[in-house]
Parts: sequence; structure tokens; C-alpha cells
Amino acid sequence: MPLSRDEARRLIDAAQARAAQIGIKVTVAVVDEGGLLFALSRMDGAPPLSSQVAEAKASGAALTLRDGAAMAQMFQERPGFFAVIAKLTRLPAVPGPGSALIKRDGAVLGAVGVSGGKPEQDLDCAEAGLRSL
Repeated sequence: MPLSRDEARRLIDAAQARAAQIGIKVTVAVVDEGGLLFALSRMDGAPPLSSQVAEAKASGAALTLRDGAAMAQMFQERPGFFAVIAKLTRLPAVPGPGSALIKRDGAVLGAVGVSGGKPEQDLDCAEAGLRSL
């Protein structure tokens, strides 16, 4: 069963609530299992570029079936792979903390990407969003 609109909204709200708690402004993107944008919300004052970065983080996670940290490790080991997928996909994958897979009963439903803070803050917000599910 795919992620519902209400679940995506709850995830975004929880991630942005965490951002507000720690004093940052972020954009949160939710993509489906194919990496296509499902929901996006940019907090007032979040950097304009954070919308594109959050979506690219989420899309890369969904398409590689890896969270941002695992993608970063893969990027270190296989940079050529990322050069190729940047040409094959609508958005380049952005490796590094700030994205996580959305799973239910072991199945990947999509991914969440957060941008606007430091990498570890983005990850903290993404994880807060996942906990809301």
C-alpha cells in the first residue's frame, strides 16, 4: 500500500516541527518508490535552493534503495556510478545525510529528503518525520 497524502503531510509536519525546535528552516520532500515527487513543503525563511536539494536527496535515496549516508559511502567507492545516474535520472542523486527510506512491512514506499540545515540536522529532521509514521 503506498504512502497516503495524510501520512506524507504528517511526516512533513513532524520534520518541520523538529527543525523549528532546533532553530533551523528546512524544506522537506517526500517521493514515491520511483523517486517522483509526492509532497514538498518549504518553511518560511528556508533557503530557496533547499527545495531542489531536498527533492534530489529523497529521489536519490528512493532510486538507489539507500539512505543518504549509505549513498555517500557508495559515492566514495563508485563516483562513476553517480556520474552515469545523473544523466539517466530527472534529478541528480545527492549523497549524504538528510535522506531516509520510507518503509512499511519491509517494502520501500519512497523516501524523505530534508535540506536547509547542517547535514546532521537535516537527518535529525528526516528521522523525526519518519517517527511520525
